[in-house]
Amino acid sequence: LIRLITYPLTARQIKQTRAMTDLQNSPRYKKMQEKYKDNRDQLAQEQMKLYREAGVSPFGSCLPTIVQLLIIIGLYQSIIKVMAATPLEMVKLERLIYPFLDSSKLIPVQNHFLWMDLGQPERLLVGGIQIPILAILVVATTWIQGKVMEPPSGGANDQAVAMTRSMNLYMPLLMGWMAFSLASGLALYFLASNIATI
Repeated sequence: LIRLITYPLTARQIKQTRAMTDLQNSPRYKKMQEKYKDNRDQLAQEQMKLYREAGVSPFGSCLPTIVQLLIIIGLYQSIIKVMAATPLEMVKLERLIYPFLDSSKLIPVQNHFLWMDLGQPERLLVGGIQIPILAILVVATTWIQGKVMEPPSGGANDQAVAMTRSMNLYMPLLMGWMAFSLASGLALYFLASNIATI
């Protein structure tokens, strides 16, 4: 649902990234880089002028990333609050939701899905070994998502392609670590979000 709601931002991000790649592979851009290779300030001014003429924003891909980060922070906070794991958190949740009722029969919230406690990091016990299935799936789907969304290489923008490739290496590890160490409800969101994006 969140991916569906944020789809217009994501589509805009992809269009801006592709337009930026096309622009940076254009002969005009290459000539500009060659002409101003010794004058970085002039090159930056000319690049910005070219971006404005083409209607491309170099920061056009930042907004969806910021929105997603805010959603993840909000989701994490709501999981931590709703999936109260200690008696004190349970009392705080009860007072927050039902300050005027005796809600002892309404709480705790159902916090199990399949084998997971959504408020705790996920581990599946197989033959006496705890395996972080969700973390592994998050790493794999984040890597696939990065490969699917990777811009084509070549042209004047080799530095951006190299940066994208390094992000496609580090991002799965970061997301996997978060899925491994944070609440499994958040890891489940990462997995569903990655699959929807792919």
